[in-house]
Amino acid sequence: MSTMDENARYQVLRNDEDQYSLWLADLAVPSGWHPVGKQGSKQECSDYVDEVWTDMRPRSLRS
Repeated sequence: MSTMDENARYQVLRNDEDQYSLWLADLAVPSGWHPVGKQGSKQECSDYVDEVWTDMRPRSLRS
């Protein structure tokens, strides 16, 4: 990982299937994804996703 990556600011995105992703904060959010309001370092965002994404199944497969 380069120094630039370590200093980059990320945001957490979620799609309509309740799947999460990390995305560079200064890039446009891709279609179908929505910011959840969490921004920070890659590690901070990854820790947040680990905390909130407790069911990895897409929403359409949950009963």
